[in-house]
Amino acid sequence: MKSKVTYVLNTWQRPHTLSEQTKAISEQTVKCDELMIWQNKPTDAKDSFLVQDPNGTIKVSHNNYNYGVWARFAFALNSKSDYICLLDDDTIPGNKWSENCINCIEKENGLYGTVGVIFNDTKYQNFERHGWPNPNEEKKQVDIVGHAWFFHRDLLSAFWRETGPPVDNVCGEDVHFSYSIQKYLGLNTYVPPHPKDQLSMWGSQPKSAMEYGVDNNAISVNSNGIDFGVSLKHYYDKGFKMLNVK
Repeated sequence: MKSKVTYVLNTWQRPHTLSEQTKAISEQTVKCDELMIWQNKPTDAKDSFLVQDPNGTIKVSHNNYNYGVWARFAFALNSKSDYICLLDDDTIPGNKWSENCINCIEKENGLYGTVGVIFNDTKYQNFERHGWPNPNEEKKQVDIVGHAWFFHRDLLSAFWRETGPPVDNVCGEDVHFSYSIQKYLGLNTYVPPHPKDQLSMWGSQPKSAMEYGVDNNAISVNSNGIDFGVSLKHYYDKGFKMLNVK
């Protein structure tokens, strides 16, 4: 039987990117069977928006609070598909992104994403990136992934076996996911191929990523003093094994 795919979008203060995301999802070579949108409450009311869904097929959760980046992984438990893809709201995938990830998972199960990080320390200061910022021709094993997560639905069972560290709700979910599947399922984290001349296979189009990823709504820009190394050190102390850190 043909595998089904659910896309889960996490929206906050970028209503202008939602139409680009839904268009990119509708053009996937592997059909999206279910679209779910988690809308956190924006700081400014002018950034609130209604999802255009004349056929009533999109499942939307409007919230009166900003739950940050973790809640979408709980929302995703409502998916009925074999595969799930979660996208940050500044991420526009190429039309072969789903196909690319499914081909990889069928050969080697694991967590796949469009940008991967390999750490050289436990402070989140010395690291290398792969994927859309640094294209890899072949599948690349990494420590964590972000911007887009693609995985078999069963991996969520590992995600929620432990709660996250007592830090801000806007970070740490990426490390938590890779730590959880490594500990409980014995699985690794990868970036699928991002060939330089085939942007259709990429999980994030670089032009839009560089534009939206550095605007005033980006967590990396408005971190408010958050130390991203706190969550990394938390999981390292709990036994998270990283490729270049012993």
